Amino acid sequence: MVVAASVVLCIGEVSAQGGAAVTAYSPYTMFGIGELQTLGTAQMRAMGGVGVAWRSTQMPSIVNPAGYSATMQKSFIFSVGAEGNFLQNTQRQYGVDGAYTGLSKNGKNSVNIHEVAVQFPLAKRLGMGVSLMPYSSVGYKMSFLDQSDEIAGNVGAASYTYSGDGDVTEVKLGIGWEPFKNFSIGAAAKYYWGKITHNYVSTIENNFVGSGHFLSVMGDDEYAISNFKFQVGLQWNAISNDKHLLTVGATYDYGGGLRPKVTRRLVLNNTYETEVFYEKGVSQMRLPHSVKAGVMYNSPKIMAAVEYEFQAWGSGNEGYFEESMNNNMTVKYVDTHTAKVGFSYTPNRFDARHYLKRISYRVGFRYSNYYQEYNGHGIPQYAVTAGFGFPLRFMGTSSIDVSLEYGLRGSHALMNASPKIGMIRQDYFKVGLGFSLFGEDYWFVRPKYD
Repeated sequence: MVVAASVVLCIGEVSAQGGAAVTAYSPYTMFGIGELQTLGTAQMRAMGGVGVAWRSTQMPSIVNPAGYSATMQKSFIFSVGAEGNFLQNTQRQYGVDGAYTGLSKNGKNSVNIHEVAVQFPLAKRLGMGVSLMPYSSVGYKMSFLDQSDEIAGNVGAASYTYSGDGDVTEVKLGIGWEPFKNFSIGAAAKYYWGKITHNYVSTIENNFVGSGHFLSVMGDDEYAISNFKFQVGLQWNAISNDKHLLTVGATYDYGGGLRPKVTRRLVLNNTYETEVFYEKGVSQMRLPHSVKAGVMYNSPKIMAAVEYEFQAWGSGNEGYFEESMNNNMTVKYVDTHTAKVGFSYTPNRFDARHYLKRISYRVGFRYSNYYQEYNGHGIPQYAVTAGFGFPLRFMGTSSIDVSLEYGLRGSHALMNASPKIGMIRQDYFKVGLGFSLFGEDYWFVRPKYD
């Protein structure tokens, strides 16, 4: 994809695109698979997104399939969640002479289902889990009016509009087994499907020359994704007793090419005729190989976790995943490193008189770098999270969970010196609502008395 750099990062006129499932609103989603979503339930997202060492008999282990083995026999765990996104993009604008002219802003709000997860036992120390979650999302629309001397001297002005939308969903089916006490392994198949569309339109504005030979160009690239990937995981309880549980967890995700089917259309219009070009093929879009490792501590009152994730977007690819823009600028895919910290405190989950003491209070923090670099400039990402868990019944684990997240992506740094182009800074706020049900119930048991 070759575009003008001033168009790629110009947000003077941007509007929301796509259907209800699209949660991204960022010029950075113009490249690759789009903006990656935070995986996990509302409890996990309230604690910074930790989950690889999450091991519970009442709550689903979405991130690590080894956690499925903790499901109690004759039980059934169900979790569903939704998330609202409130995003704002800002960018410093510069004139032709390089002088700072002001700050451009725009924003978007959206609400969507985030995850659906089911977990149940197959046998003693053997469990299965199924989950559906958004993996990535694309959404942008940018307009740019070219009034350079070369264009103005021939036709007056040229208008360029770039837009795109779409998403990729992950469906996961896995099993977890505990072959030895306090040690579990798991494996899962992941199916990715979705559709991403990139559109381009150029038209002549104020054609005072009057040649009328060239009017407009319209094109779109549609990527249809449908592919399987795999994940393996393990968990080890270094400490396990009635009062303390210290779990070490790790996963490896096998990435590689998604090989989406791509359909390209190009329509050329002028005063006398319309030409249509149509092409089908296979693209090189891919997922990274990923490694996660973490530690989680549990007690009746406290839950604390630390986690690290590495995603190989750029290493070993010899610059294959690098796209060019004019003005001698590039968009390059780079490896990402993510650190997560989460903490939860429940004053007394067994207090029958004071409901507030049975509520779980959660906080977390996450730092990473985005998987793209623009002209050698990286894009840092920060997020501060918090949340609450409201139990639905005394001595039960079914709960309504709320997660809150404030995040910052990018900065106002200068990406290009001539012409001056500023980076995009994105501030966002997310509100998640989750329902974890049936964790304390026994299913498939016939009562002795009706």
